[in-house]
Amino acid sequence: MSDKPLPSPLPSSSAAPSPLAGLPAPRSMLVNVPRLVTSYFTTTPDPAVPAERVAFGTSGHRGSSLTGSFQEAHILAITQAIVAYRAQAGIDGPLFLGKDTHALSEPAFASALEVLAASGVETRVDSQDGYTPTPALSHAILRYNRGRTTHLADGIVITPSHNPPEDGGFKYNPPNGGPADSDVTGWVERSANELLAIGNRGIRRIPLARARRAACVQPYDFVSPYVDDLANMIDLPAIHAAGLKIGCDPMGGAGIAYWQPIAERFGIDIEVVNDVVDPTFGFMTVDGDGKIRMDCSSPFAMARLIGLKDRFSIAFGNDADADRHGIVTPAAGLMNPNHYLSVAIDYLFRNRPGWSNGAAVGKTMVSSSLINRVAARLGRRVAEVPVGFKYFVAGLLDGSYGFGGEESAGASFLRRDGAVWTTDKDGLVMNLLAAEITARTGQDLGDLYRQLTAALGNPVYERTDVAATPAEKTALKKLAPSDVPASELAGEPILEKLTASPEGAAPLGGLKVVTANGWFAARPSGTEDKYKIYAESFRDPEHLRRIQDEARDIVAAALRGRAR
Repeated sequence: MSDKPLPSPLPSSSAAPSPLAGLPAPRSMLVNVPRLVTSYFTTTPDPAVPAERVAFGTSGHRGSSLTGSFQEAHILAITQAIVAYRAQAGIDGPLFLGKDTHALSEPAFASALEVLAASGVETRVDSQDGYTPTPALSHAILRYNRGRTTHLADGIVITPSHNPPEDGGFKYNPPNGGPADSDVTGWVERSANELLAIGNRGIRRIPLARARRAACVQPYDFVSPYVDDLANMIDLPAIHAAGLKIGCDPMGGAGIAYWQPIAERFGIDIEVVNDVVDPTFGFMTVDGDGKIRMDCSSPFAMARLIGLKDRFSIAFGNDADADRHGIVTPAAGLMNPNHYLSVAIDYLFRNRPGWSNGAAVGKTMVSSSLINRVAARLGRRVAEVPVGFKYFVAGLLDGSYGFGGEESAGASFLRRDGAVWTTDKDGLVMNLLAAEITARTGQDLGDLYRQLTAALGNPVYERTDVAATPAEKTALKKLAPSDVPASELAGEPILEKLTASPEGAAPLGGLKVVTANGWFAARPSGTEDKYKIYAESFRDPEHLRRIQDEARDIVAAALRGRAR
């Protein structure tokens, strides 16, 4: 590695947006769905090419059939590997199988079902052949397993979350209901790649028509149990009594079939402003980088709902599998995810008397430190973990975490009695919580955030990207605090240099440097030749710029030091 500084930042959330950002997607941008699905079935991945192997990140295996990274061969191999994992782990209860509205989710669902049925796995699929939000699948697993110690259920949800329309995703949730930990995904990944290497010989499958008729494949109503149980999560009578007018944009995702039953069951005025399901997602406005992306935390992707903000008391959106939330208020417009997490945590821990006094606030290491200040004022411990919702699973499951949230607009929390709700992100309940807060306080959530910052400080937060080679990304993952000789950051003494989480000492996969009034964290991208710098200042934007500039220098120096 040379001694030259790393390249300057790439376009990112802080760079100039695309000229199309926030505008309706032009037809020329829409994915060719027939070509996408044909490629899924006809393109054979080369396991000798790293980009065409099975690779589980923080949210399962993702890719596109147009790039050789999400083909039928991948899904057959992953599903067969999951069948083998279940057998060796003694998991023999039902497997809940769900899919979102991405174009590749339907063929991947068919491929997975052919393998599961051929192996006699008791598989439960949506009774209406509809779409299943990630939180509904997590809820179904935990509901089935409640009170059981044997014959436990698990699940597969087929989704690339908020990713562009040409992408596919495949995620396994074990009996704890949450994203599988790295020991499980590593086992499945290795087994699947071994199958790919031998041309998928040994995979058992039967034709789809036979699979659907198989005795082991049973219909399941995902919607009603989830909707009925919301009474144990949210103060829905308060929302009804306040007469809130609520706007909702499911963004063409799996949550689309849930909002009408919620409105009817609890007498809430919810207007679904877009009820279209279209695998091209041609109704979307373009995201900041010029792509179609169902990112409900992006002001560009949420432009239509933001434009309607004054029609509603509160409005919200979800991504394609409804595990993320986006909150729109008349005063604030689209709330920054960190802002809403801070307000939600402050409200929940004051208004959930059924929670244990010892229940902690779970946050990722790259979420706003305002959350730490909110927790300190509440007298609550902060459990700070690396990026990945899997790190919240155990705490939510046993009630030791009251709340777990990520800066990327994914969170879940406990039932009102302190028991587990879901152990995966739940954008539906986070949306309904925003309505509860509005109803119970009578205030706009933007105003509540301003009250927090008036008392605790007003942070400036931003994420930027820096170009990096694969070797530099690998070195960044392996940094140790001793690799960072710097003693100051933006004029303040460095208090902490972290490469592992305060909670559980799990590897961050990067570096975090903390001072009294600011911090930065650097983590490599899992899919692109760059690394991400998350930074925050409790002073002003100029202080944030200094943190960001010095962060690049600190990382570059640390990487050069490791290369010597």
